[in-house]
Amino acid sequence: MSNVSRRTLLLGLGGMGSATALAACSSGIPAPAAGTATGASTTAATFGTGPAVTPTRGQRIVEKVLTPRPATVDLGGPVVSTWTYNDSIPGPLIRASAGDLIRVRLNNQLPAETTVHWHGIRLANAADGVPGLTQDPITQGGSYTYTFTAPDPGTHFYHPHVGVQLDRGLYAPLIIDDPAEPGAYDTEWIIVLDDWIDGTGRTPEQVLTDLKSGKSMSGMSGMEGMPGTSVPGMSGMDHGSMGSMPDATTGTSSGSTSEMQMGPEPFGDAGDVSYPYYLVNGRVATAPTVMRARPGQRVRMRIINAAADTIFTVALGGHDMTITHSDGFAVKPTRTRALHLGMGERYDALVTVKDGVFPFVAVPFGKTGQAMAVLRTSPAGAAPPTTARPEELTGTALIGAQLQPAESARLTPRAADVTAPVALTGQMSPYAWGINGAPHGRNEPVLVREGQRVRLNLVNQTMMAHPYHVHGHTFALAGSGLRKDTVLLRPMQALPIELDADNVGSWMTHCHNIYHAEAGMMLELRYQR
Repeated sequence: MSNVSRRTLLLGLGGMGSATALAACSSGIPAPAAGTATGASTTAATFGTGPAVTPTRGQRIVEKVLTPRPATVDLGGPVVSTWTYNDSIPGPLIRASAGDLIRVRLNNQLPAETTVHWHGIRLANAADGVPGLTQDPITQGGSYTYTFTAPDPGTHFYHPHVGVQLDRGLYAPLIIDDPAEPGAYDTEWIIVLDDWIDGTGRTPEQVLTDLKSGKSMSGMSGMEGMPGTSVPGMSGMDHGSMGSMPDATTGTSSGSTSEMQMGPEPFGDAGDVSYPYYLVNGRVATAPTVMRARPGQRVRMRIINAAADTIFTVALGGHDMTITHSDGFAVKPTRTRALHLGMGERYDALVTVKDGVFPFVAVPFGKTGQAMAVLRTSPAGAAPPTTARPEELTGTALIGAQLQPAESARLTPRAADVTAPVALTGQMSPYAWGINGAPHGRNEPVLVREGQRVRLNLVNQTMMAHPYHVHGHTFALAGSGLRKDTVLLRPMQALPIELDADNVGSWMTHCHNIYHAEAGMMLELRYQR
């Protein structure tokens, strides 16, 4: 039985999208409706083109052409055959300011259907990139133009929403700047973390097939040995003496398990896939990306976890970090030595850099290996060894849900009009994951109406951590009010969230472990007319 490998951490800097004033737009890309399909993808259209998007007077337009296609890529030693956007890993950076109109034409040269999801952006439903829910898939040789206005500043990224394509090289940073932000820093690093397997002997699609068939259970900790992991109807697991199961109806637990302390292992089982590499900006630790600055400079770090199956713990050797934003929203500045990031989460941090050479390390939770980049503020000094583990990683790392929101990021207090259970359930053998006792397609959507305040009682009824992502909206954690679009739920944790139903459409919500999502851990949020 072949090992299912791990995929390396990636620090991702891409090319910046071109920005032009409305009057000077001259890229040659037509101004179509939001989500316009052309070529092969129009032959069996069921979603149409969506409403037309007309730029407002003076609105700036940012345009980009993306071409997903097979490519051979050097990860800094390992040379892999994979799928990329525009032949690079990560793909090209798209950068705009809040309020800009973003227009991206995707020309699909993959041997498969694809889409693009703009992770973290509250955009028009037709541009969200979920096949079968918001658009038709873009077939091989077809094209699709995504047009949307980005209302909120923040650190985001984009990736496919078809199968397990995210676990190839198809992802890239998407940065929305705040025109009103004073910019109290000297330079910026965009850091994209990833776990890498494609081109190392198996594809992500083969990994998923083996997981479903039970062939690839090596390297997977915990779940298969637990009592009650085979659950008829996926109604949750019987954990016996572990205490009470958190209740999705109330969003609470009558026992201590919803907030149980896991000690140095806060996330239970590590994940489903064992990867050979972890990357920072497309580079393995043996050939790391070098981040340069001058001693005393104040650096803004935009950290994105684009991994498919890996929680990372990050630290910069010799430095503390001050966390300033979570999923794009401002938080009360919080100083920490290390930070946990679930899949799909993004955090901004400020750091005043010292004189010397330092490792930036991302350790995959519960797995072997690490990703690394190098901070160099001096030409002198040897690079740190690839196995360097900064002292900052020895203490307690910050979990993002512990942050407190800045006052500017809070939702207006009001009572919920709709409360819905969202119970995350599943098992490793047979490999099956779902929400509210059933996989997507068999579970009932959450029904809302425009203008309502919606409370989703997220409860994790498994012994794995799950990063939960909501499309088309941002939410607040009940209690603290922390604003996010992706939140990491620890094993057996209850964590209610609230959102305003202010973006009409049909939206996907799901675990951002891509293998769990594809195995069924998805739930539709549907507006009623």
